[in-house]
Amino acid sequence: MSKIIEYYNQFDEWGRLEREPVEFQVNWHYIRKYMPKTGYVLDNGAGPGKYSMELAKAGYKVTLTDLTPRLVDIAKDKAKELDLDERFEGFHAADARDLYMLEDEQFDSSFMLGPMYHLQEENDRIKAVQELKRVTKQDGLVFVAFMPRIRHILNSLLSPGNWKPNNDMDTILQFSQSGCFNHADEGRFTGAYYFNIEDINPFMEANGFETIELIGSNAGTVLNSGNWDYWREKGEEEVTKIIDLIIEKATDPYILGISSHLLYVGRRK
Repeated sequence: MSKIIEYYNQFDEWGRLEREPVEFQVNWHYIRKYMPKTGYVLDNGAGPGKYSMELAKAGYKVTLTDLTPRLVDIAKDKAKELDLDERFEGFHAADARDLYMLEDEQFDSSFMLGPMYHLQEENDRIKAVQELKRVTKQDGLVFVAFMPRIRHILNSLLSPGNWKPNNDMDTILQFSQSGCFNHADEGRFTGAYYFNIEDINPFMEANGFETIELIGSNAGTVLNSGNWDYWREKGEEEVTKIIDLIIEKATDPYILGISSHLLYVGRRK
């Protein structure tokens, strides 16, 4: 985990969601669609707290955890800056596999929008979702983010120099079987795990959740910066129509493989 902490110590995760706003807007649309109007919420693996702040603004009582202490500190500062600190029940530097500081069935809804990206061992993935189940009330909602394997295969084929060692076919074929990716270049996104899409719902269901929906958080990543520039030049109304279309199509199972991230919505049994 030290490599992952090191990466997030230098990476601007808050800025990533600002630079790629479609992912946040799609997720937020479906979060608000399913969330109860009030309640206690866990944002587990929250990074600097982008979603936590919006949940706090919406009136929820939020507990935030993340593996990287620096990001927890940033989240604390953001809460103060936005005058939201009274909406937070706690900020914890914690591993998603062991939320020892949290009580059983403490939360009406729980989020895990990052940890599943980095747990390369099956037992660790099971531990993380079991902990999420433990701290969530019966019939409580969970929102869990995954990265699809096929999309990373396509990224590797399109830009092999950006995704070493996935810059030759033997390595790409190995990745296709394992889902584990360790970047050859220092300081890059690494220690990652990508799911086969067809395995996500059964995995969550085997660990005590009822599936509500699996959505593509950002099919818009197929558009490069030049594509977005073209549409922005046509005006904000056109851009809004694109985002609305991406939100509408997010539940279409046929586009899940082109989305950079997926959002699982489920209910704790």
